[in-house]
Amino acid sequence: MPKYSRGLAPASVVTLSLWIAAGAVLGEQNTLRLDTGEHIYQTACVACHGSDGKVTPKAIAGFEQPDSFPDFTRCDQTTAELDNDYRAVNFCRESGWPRGELNLPRAIVTEKAYPEDEEVISTAVNARGGPAVETHVIHEQRFGQKNQIEVDVPIIFENRNHIWYGGIGDATIGIKRTIFSNLRRGSIFALQGSVLVPSGNRTRGFGSGTTTFETFAAYDQLFRTNTFIQTQFGADLPRHTDIAPQSIFFNAAIGQTIGADHGLGRAWSPMMEFLAQRDLDKSAKTNWDVLPQLQVTISHRQHIRGDLGVRVPVTNTFGRPIQLQLYFLWDWQDGKLTEGW
Repeated sequence: MPKYSRGLAPASVVTLSLWIAAGAVLGEQNTLRLDTGEHIYQTACVACHGSDGKVTPKAIAGFEQPDSFPDFTRCDQTTAELDNDYRAVNFCRESGWPRGELNLPRAIVTEKAYPEDEEVISTAVNARGGPAVETHVIHEQRFGQKNQIEVDVPIIFENRNHIWYGGIGDATIGIKRTIFSNLRRGSIFALQGSVLVPSGNRTRGFGSGTTTFETFAAYDQLFRTNTFIQTQFGADLPRHTDIAPQSIFFNAAIGQTIGADHGLGRAWSPMMEFLAQRDLDKSAKTNWDVLPQLQVTISHRQHIRGDLGVRVPVTNTFGRPIQLQLYFLWDWQDGKLTEGW
């Protein structure tokens, strides 16, 4: 969710351009119409970006545009941008692309419905109980209008009887598809199906020992106050139920985004997650956890973010540790790690 990368020109740049354009035409026009995005674009942007949004030819523009110069007709670039940050026009002619406003802040556990292009390193450290660290390296890549592929590789280290063991857990490969999204209502709904391959060592507790199919539905709701709710309901269905039980889970995140400098500065998103999991067994009980957390944008472009929280068991607490959980997120479509600072 960038401020200064691809897509339409940011509000601050447009404002500067308007002053320049206004001075150039002051003698020719008594009044400049700047009440719509189209008027702003025609006044301040068309000379470089072209009337069709595909960039003005070098011979006419008078300079050579860099490779990063945006093509406003590309729906995969412009629809991901926020209208709040831009005051121009969108040349995307295809309907059905989920809008960037519905790309809500990522919670630590709850999966959101919006298809993303992200690299995430998420870590959980036991703060109570046996020492253990579990890190997930996650790659998410959007394709088409509404689809996303996800690869999740967990790396686990655990101390048992003063001896550390380490290894890879069960890796996940999944595909998500947005079923519907509505910017006016602030809602988006998606389904995802995943396969967990038995790559972890079951003897050491790093894996289930069987292929598991996971499916879930995700529904997110954004309100005009920048308050949001994210919900996720799903099931884990192992192939061999004699060694790994079937289970269902429900996750929900409630949060609020607070942006400095009219949304162009650092963004803070405090959230509270409510997490439930239950094995499909008559004697099983539902495990409830709460996870208060705070996400903050690290880079000025807002494509680098971090989140820090504490996961606390609420029910069936015996043998379930309190965990410090955090992640580092890079929205790689919005720029390199070294850009946007």
